[in-house]
Amino acid sequence: MDDITFGKKGEIIAQNFLKNLGYKIVETNYKNRIGEIDIIALDKSTIVFVEVKTRLSAAFGLPQEAVNLKKQQKIFNTAQLYLMQTHQFGKPCRFDVIAILGDEDYKLNHIINAF
Repeated sequence: MDDITFGKKGEIIAQNFLKNLGYKIVETNYKNRIGEIDIIALDKSTIVFVEVKTRLSAAFGLPQEAVNLKKQQKIFNTAQLYLMQTHQFGKPCRFDVIAILGDEDYKLNHIINAF
């Protein structure tokens, strides 16, 4: 399985996980001129911007470690433009990371308010 297919599989796992928690998926793979956000969901009245990182192993670090400061800033700026474009600026929001390690027997770590 190539990296893109593996990453998409992780995003589907993350979406299902969030749905099971009662989140409403609003957008997936949202893109604007600044960047991309894997999942935009609603947790009650809070807009949640979710970055999904999937790795087969921890040989090169845990998946969540790939969401470095530069990546966080890009997601933040992408989210700000989304909020302005959808006239939701000022509504409560947060940034979560879902880290998935492994393939068939994976471990999922949902980091709420990751940054």
